[in-house]
Amino acid sequence: MLNILSILIGLLALPIALVGFVPLFGALNWLAIPIAIVGAAIGFLSRQRSGRNFNIFVIIVGCVRLWLGFGIL
Repeated sequence: MLNILSILIGLLALPIALVGFVPLFGALNWLAIPIAIVGAAIGFLSRQRSGRNFNIFVIIVGCVRLWLGFGIL
């Protein structure tokens, strides 16, 4: 059950992170990363790894975008 909740949280954070790839919307990743961190924390409590791995992927996507845009753009 926790794995499904973790995946659902990741599915909430992923579109926010993808919109953050559009120029001038990069600051949305500051919202997507904490949401994905919560999902990853819930995923760590689960026996399965898919929810945790999915949220870690979303965190990496958001961090790479923030790194490319110097944290703002």
